[in-house]
Amino acid sequence: MRARDGLLTVLTYHRVEKRGVRPELDPALISAEPEEFERQVLWLARRANPISLAELLDVKRGQARLPRRAVLVTFDDAYRDFALHAWPVLRRHAVPVTLFVPTAYADREPRCFWWDRLHAALWRTQRRDPIETPAGRLPLATEDDRRRAHRALARWVADAPHDEAMTSVELLCAALGEPGVGSPVLDWDELRALAREGVTLAPHTRTHPRLDRVPLSRAREEVAGSRDDLARELGGAVPPALAFPGGGHQAGLDRVLTDEGFELAFTTRRGPNLLSRGDWLRLRRSNVGRRTTLPVLRAQLAPWALPAMRAVEAVPR
Repeated sequence: MRARDGLLTVLTYHRVEKRGVRPELDPALISAEPEEFERQVLWLARRANPISLAELLDVKRGQARLPRRAVLVTFDDAYRDFALHAWPVLRRHAVPVTLFVPTAYADREPRCFWWDRLHAALWRTQRRDPIETPAGRLPLATEDDRRRAHRALARWVADAPHDEAMTSVELLCAALGEPGVGSPVLDWDELRALAREGVTLAPHTRTHPRLDRVPLSRAREEVAGSRDDLARELGGAVPPALAFPGGGHQAGLDRVLTDEGFELAFTTRRGPNLLSRGDWLRLRRSNVGRRTTLPVLRAQLAPWALPAMRAVEAVPR
């Protein structure tokens, strides 16, 4: 086998938007501004081999071979700016894309992710005295203080049991004087339109909990419920693929996914996937963030990407 045969890079984006357009939303979720995103997609279209989720499933089932320099483009969370900025670029350059949808957020009742709610509450609060939180006593006097508070709280939420964390978010937002934030997520009508145009929609749970922060029975409900929501609303078969929110995974979850008919699942672990040796239910994805310039993106598909990844993982921690 040659070095690059059977090697897949999966890219994860969240938002494509200019900074400051929606300042009430957490700017850390902006993967690229529209102009930079177009440069990245153009390079992928010309120099890599973008594949669809259906093509990857064919590879997994032994019905096709993976092309060299294969890349799968994915978006998490179904932010509205996907339809406004990302999809037109991807469509223009014929790059397939999979949009992982947290299906409860697509309902007409306004919903907003906890990290955006916290950001909006901290950004707009008039409070300047410190606030007691599960992450400690956090200063709010300056803009930098409030940014640090958001990072500290986000770390705490990631490690806490999900329901406890969401209760704390509610209390904190109330204490800060939470502003109304309109839902930033595509609704079902918008998602159906994207599906008709060629976007692959796949499950990302219903309410976006980390699946290692809820009981296994709840994880099953989230996974199966997301799949069933998509099937009901789209009126057709749903790809048997899941993206783990926040990469959260626990013992027994592979069995749940297998029982529910899932064939692919994606983590947040960076690096390429050597599919001949890989775990189809724990595929790696490389997150694209604001620091991911085009040279960085090119490096992730370079011939030395896999050896470099293995070298890093071999270093004792």
